[in-house]
Amino acid sequence: MSPPQDRYRPDIDGLRAVAVLLVVVFHAFPDAMPGGFIGVDIFFVISGFLITGIVARELAEKRFSLLGFYNRRIRRIFPALLVVLAAVLTLGWLFMLPTPYARLGSDVFASAAFAANVALLLHTGYFDLESVRKPLLHLWSLGIEEQFYLVWPPLLMLAARLRIGLVTVAVALGLGSFALNVALIGTNPVATFYLPFTRAWELLAGATLVLAWDRLPQTARAAEWRATGGAVLIAIAAMVLNTQRAFPGWWAVLPVTGAALLLSAPAAAGVRKILASRPMVFVGLISYPLYLWHWPLLVYFALIKFAPLTLLERGLIIALSIVLAFATYRLVEVPIRFGRPSRARIAALCSAMALIAVTGAVVVQDGGFAFRLPPEIRAMAQVPTQVTKWRVRTCLLDLSQDTSFAADCVDHDRRPLLLVWGDSTAGALMPGLLEAQRTRNFAIAQLTASSCVPALNADIPGVPNCRANNDRVLAITRQIRPDVVLLHGTWEKYLDHVGETVTALRQIGARVVVLGPVPLWKRGLPNEVLRYYMLHHRLIPERSDRATAHASFDATMREALVPLGAHFISASDALCNADGCLARIGDNADDITASDQVHLTEKGSVFLVRSIIDDVLDGQSAAVTRHD
Repeated sequence: MSPPQDRYRPDIDGLRAVAVLLVVVFHAFPDAMPGGFIGVDIFFVISGFLITGIVARELAEKRFSLLGFYNRRIRRIFPALLVVLAAVLTLGWLFMLPTPYARLGSDVFASAAFAANVALLLHTGYFDLESVRKPLLHLWSLGIEEQFYLVWPPLLMLAARLRIGLVTVAVALGLGSFALNVALIGTNPVATFYLPFTRAWELLAGATLVLAWDRLPQTARAAEWRATGGAVLIAIAAMVLNTQRAFPGWWAVLPVTGAALLLSAPAAAGVRKILASRPMVFVGLISYPLYLWHWPLLVYFALIKFAPLTLLERGLIIALSIVLAFATYRLVEVPIRFGRPSRARIAALCSAMALIAVTGAVVVQDGGFAFRLPPEIRAMAQVPTQVTKWRVRTCLLDLSQDTSFAADCVDHDRRPLLLVWGDSTAGALMPGLLEAQRTRNFAIAQLTASSCVPALNADIPGVPNCRANNDRVLAITRQIRPDVVLLHGTWEKYLDHVGETVTALRQIGARVVVLGPVPLWKRGLPNEVLRYYMLHHRLIPERSDRATAHASFDATMREALVPLGAHFISASDALCNADGCLARIGDNADDITASDQVHLTEKGSVFLVRSIIDDVLDGQSAAVTRHD
């Protein structure tokens, strides 16, 4: 065991700068750096290298203390994190609806407990659409690091006491973690992304490097080759990878190997002249607070604007992030981290973090402090996304957990039979269809699945079971032989495959009705209600121009699907006119038409279906007498 000398290496701060800039550019300008998320993997390697080096030196000198180690971690991690968590909670109080604020409280609690990765694993994926509204999304990486360091130093202590080679321990655990990562990436990609067991190999790569340092050739030529190879691997990963790749998996080998190679070559000319340069070192020194600040600011400015940020606005936000990062580094991080350590200071930091965690829990318990808004705005903002009439988990499947439809998803007792096939937006039509049954005599079969559009032979990213589910729905359709099939979903990228679905259904003999997409409320209609109130201090008008209708895509769908035998109906025509798209039907909370960006509320569903049901059934149902 012969780790490198205990001396400052400016090139490591330069590599930190590379890592944080990759992440920041990915978040602010994703098209410019599609694989910038690999910056986190570089951070993992650096962390494993530095922390393991410190522990190994102190073990070799018989002066290592777990208490001292965790004291250093607290002084390093807590100060800047406390400032950012407090700021995020304050901004959420000012600008968030109660339900999102309650979710933020949950995220604050998890982040303060260094379990953000576990919380995100349970609720969403890193690249999900919902994730762009989470101000603390990026703190999953802190969770993995701190969970790793709860286990790794004690393991090193045990190995040293049992006289087991530390390199052997690091390599064995690293190979096991990497194998688990590769084994699970295909079947459980979100878990593989967030779990410490499948990420530990990245920190252990840095650990192995530092523990085997004396075995590396340190000639100038060898250093140049390693540095060049490392830079090339990181550049390839940043430009080739994107959110559609199965990551980490095998792909993570690129940035991890690249970072390890650069760390191993401090004598290389490029490392000394570029990574160790003053601008790179400056960014590296503020990399931790910069990482903490940039994402919440991007999320909140977009939330406050209620519209996508322009390139200029994103650039200005990153500039503000750098200013705040420098201020946090100089005024908070340096005094606490490098000042005289004391039990009182550690106790104060731990108490402050506990207070932040408790505050987050209180926000959750109170439901997001709804008293901040007038009752009518509060009620509209809290309209639930899902209603019981969607029949979630029985006839609207979650394909990550559900594999078959319930028996009562198909009504076998009446004709004509209308089959509803699509994703959750199709499930949102059910309240309106059930209401329509009260005045028209027809049966319903609901075979819907979340995020799974009715596109045969299409592989939907993030929904690995969708293709099999669509095959299953087609097989059921052949058995029940519906008179009408209503197709609905968010399928802009899969129109050709929807055409295959239409062709297959026409061969069965069904009338195929394709319902175009409902208007898109970019920030969600409840957020638009809040936005209008913040600007005008009154209820949003019945029709609003804040929604996007789909006239051009409707035309594209007609052109593609009508020649195949489908009948096309425009949802936008039913819900929008020259004054805008329908935002509410009355003054009560349940009178708004959408519960988020695209899902209709019960009132919205009833309004839309009432407008189109005769066209859907095409005279195939008889009127019934109502008895209410």
